[in-house]
Amino acid sequence: MTTLGETLPTDVEALQAMILAERAAHAAEAERLRQIIKEMQRHRFGRRAETLPIDQLELGLEDVQQTEAAQSAEAERADPERRAATAARRRANRGRLPEHLPRVETLVDIEDKTCPCCAGALHMIGEDRTERLDIVPAQFRVLVVRRPKYGCRACEDVVVQAPALARLIEGGIPTEALVAQVVTSKYADHLPLYRQAQIYARQGTKLDRSTLADWTGRAAFLLSPVHARLLETLKRSGKLFADETTAPVLDPGRGRTKTGQLWAYARDDRPWGGLDPPAVAFVYAPDRKAERPMAHLSGFAGVLQVDGYGGYRALAEGGGVRLAFCWSHVRRRFYELAQAGPAPIASEALERIKALYAVEADIRGQDPRARLAARRAASLPLTEAMEVWLRASLETISQKTKLAEAIRYALSRWAGLTLFLEDGRVELDNNTVERAIRPLALSRKNSLFAGSDGGAEHWAALASLIETAKLNGLNPQAYLTDAITRIVQGHPQSRIDELMPWNTVAVQPNG
Repeated sequence: MTTLGETLPTDVEALQAMILAERAAHAAEAERLRQIIKEMQRHRFGRRAETLPIDQLELGLEDVQQTEAAQSAEAERADPERRAATAARRRANRGRLPEHLPRVETLVDIEDKTCPCCAGALHMIGEDRTERLDIVPAQFRVLVVRRPKYGCRACEDVVVQAPALARLIEGGIPTEALVAQVVTSKYADHLPLYRQAQIYARQGTKLDRSTLADWTGRAAFLLSPVHARLLETLKRSGKLFADETTAPVLDPGRGRTKTGQLWAYARDDRPWGGLDPPAVAFVYAPDRKAERPMAHLSGFAGVLQVDGYGGYRALAEGGGVRLAFCWSHVRRRFYELAQAGPAPIASEALERIKALYAVEADIRGQDPRARLAARRAASLPLTEAMEVWLRASLETISQKTKLAEAIRYALSRWAGLTLFLEDGRVELDNNTVERAIRPLALSRKNSLFAGSDGGAEHWAALASLIETAKLNGLNPQAYLTDAITRIVQGHPQSRIDELMPWNTVAVQPNG
């Protein structure tokens, strides 16, 4: 048996070196643990992003504007001249109301049309016309379809009648527009069905949540071929973005929820002037295994821009798919370190990445050839210098620190991070698909979980069509109404491409 004394060196200098090395190792481990604790604290109690989301900023701004408006109203009540000046500014700056809105005119006229001077008849020489924006609260109405029956006096058994119109809910009460409204409210406006039922009840129409769920499920079933076609269309693209987010799903057998995944595949060629319309397709899967994106993207060949998740690497093994990685994810790791306290290396990494984004800001919207030329002239030297600097910095720090992890994260993905220097279509980050996923997070927050795997699949299908409609500037409720109506009326499967949001022409724009 070896004793402690036998394992220690007898030389004093060697013993001192051993103690110093041990202290350094403990210090590095302690620093790593401190960074982990700070990161957990920020995750639990702090902001998740470097900047507040625009909707949160606007919420704060609303309160400030309301307070300012109340103070202005109080001042104007005591000062008629100020009230008149404010009204004049409103008239000058409000612009014209949309032409497509119906106009309801009210005539405010004088009662006596005789001249107050000579008592002669007055004649109209002009008028002042003002417009104000009004709203009629959402109102249900009943569409009555009458189908007369005809008989023949000579033939007793003959009854002739026009066939009943096709409808989504056979024997049910809703029109296709109402079903589309329920779906849009749930997946675009993030109103769970029970809240919608409460809203409708306030308007005097009682609709059970289970009834609304039945309508939603039938709409999802009807539109599932459109969703499948959307995904197939995206897979024919030369470049896609991919990401995934959690989807809590009720697991009745265990009395709790399980964690599924909503995978997102997006296309947006507008930053480099591409002609293909923007789109996103969501696909539900019960787990996050690498085989999921491999199945979803079977047949896809091109550039796939992703985050650092290793499950996507299997897609690139055959050579048909090239992975472009995300500089935003790299930056986030250094940002977290810089926020925790003085971190010279992390701060310098942020400045170097900032320089890459400055180049991108100047070339956004240009064609791929021009973007590539600008990147090779400006960004290539920056990335080459950054790689040398990162490798040198890694050698000067403990390999157990979070900073070392951040550097290794970047260097291990360097080929994918610098693919934008070879292809002008590639973006610097994966933010396009992250923006597309954001509405799913709002629905998840309000609804808490999907009721089943089937419900999560409906969520994926309907959210795909809604978000793609929004990306193409369409009103999603009008688009869904149009698509559902055309399918119900027998739209042929061979012309399903006509139901893609970008091919729909009879739908009002999304305001």
